[in-house]
Amino acid sequence: MMTPDPAFVSEHARSADLKPERIRVVITLPTFRRPDHLVMTLDSLQAQGLGEDTAVIIMDNDAEGLEGAHAAADWLTGSRLKGIAIVAHRRGNCHAYNAGWETALAEFPRLTHVAVIDDDEIAGPDWLAGLMKVALKTGADLVGGPQIPVFADKALDSWRKHPVFTPHYEKSGLVPILYSSGNVLISRPVLDMMPRPYLDPAFNFIGGGDSDFYRRAKARGFSFGWSAEAAVLETLPSRRAEFSWLNARSLRNGAISAILEKRQWPGIPGRARTLAKSLALLAAAPLRGVPLGLRTGSAVIGLYHIQVAVGRLMAEFGLVNEQYRNPESN
Repeated sequence: MMTPDPAFVSEHARSADLKPERIRVVITLPTFRRPDHLVMTLDSLQAQGLGEDTAVIIMDNDAEGLEGAHAAADWLTGSRLKGIAIVAHRRGNCHAYNAGWETALAEFPRLTHVAVIDDDEIAGPDWLAGLMKVALKTGADLVGGPQIPVFADKALDSWRKHPVFTPHYEKSGLVPILYSSGNVLISRPVLDMMPRPYLDPAFNFIGGGDSDFYRRAKARGFSFGWSAEAAVLETLPSRRAEFSWLNARSLRNGAISAILEKRQWPGIPGRARTLAKSLALLAAAPLRGVPLGLRTGSAVIGLYHIQVAVGRLMAEFGLVNEQYRNPESN
């Protein structure tokens, strides 16, 4: 089994009585400068009453500050849920995810599934059970669940209607594909068969590495499922209801979709096809945006389809917003 490169991934702490041979499911939890919420996320995992066959890997992506690694080490000292805290020394969310998944494979020989939750999320009491239930029932190789936005300022809850916060599916069962890695269960065969690095570091600061991974997994024949019951609550700062953030995220979503399509359809014919689709979406955007704005009662939300189309066209000229480059403003 290939082990993570110690130059890029190092162990910070582990539970004293962790028994790797017993572990079958590993929850991977990337973190970056959110030590207080990280502990809340870990507490929500422990509250599920998980058995001795489940462990957690916390991946701190801040090799200088190590706030997450220190908080995780303290938490593991007194927790029933066992695990390992590691440091992913290369900055970028793709590097953090890759470090966690590679460590899970290297540390736990009987591993069957890897789950993912982010450090700004709180797991529902039956979160992991809900993901596993759909995986077993449908045979899906990858199972996702909803990320329910919760604004720190309750007065902003109306913005939950914006498409950037809306779950892609409503009912449990098989689905065509997934889009987010913030709430997902991945079976061992996917990690065994997909080439490394799993998430392409080219997407480190723009996002979309998960969508690219899912597209490549689908091309290899892996199947996808959705568990409506396996929800996590995503804590959102007030700035994510500001027009500047919503506009940047919508433009970025459009850019990512164009980038992924150009990867799927390479060469001049593929680029022409992507450009034609972008222009068609721009032409159709007002017809889609007006009903959306009327339905949600928000002109800002109604702009979403136009912003996505513009983001796609910007990507044609290499203009892509690296929204994760400055995490304090994300």
